[in-house]
Amino acid sequence: MRLNYYPPCPQPENVIGLKPHSDAGSLTILLQANEVDGLQIRKDGMLMPITPVSNAFIINVGDILEILTNGIYRSIEHRVTINSKKERISIATFHKPQMNKVISPIESLVTFERLALFRRINVADYYKKYFSRQLQEKSVPNDVRIKSNNCVHKIL
Repeated sequence: MRLNYYPPCPQPENVIGLKPHSDAGSLTILLQANEVDGLQIRKDGMLMPITPVSNAFIINVGDILEILTNGIYRSIEHRVTINSKKERISIATFHKPQMNKVISPIESLVTFERLALFRRINVADYYKKYFSRQLQEKSVPNDVRIKSNNCVHKIL
């Protein structure tokens, strides 16, 4: 769980709250505690603001869930901007598998029509890659993405 505090800034265009990134885990449950704008998600190539709703949670699909579902559910690239007049407070809770597990597409979701899109990776290795980089878009899922789908990919 993480509490995020973003103080107001009179020149918000000069400050980055959080760079565009996707969450590493399976799911993120987010409460925009004081209902101040700032969260944006990438949709159709553009960053779109998410208007806070009173007493509502935002559920973000993370990279690991994208891998497990073989790309059926896609992780959400998002960022946080700063408000010029109001502080922003959010509380995020992260759901992730144990570090000693291995992740790969669930076997029943890999078919001849939908080949495996990701290779197997240890959760610990996945998090090492994720945390050894700056937050930057969806770079780690792209690292474990199978580059060619010219043949049937078995999960080994």
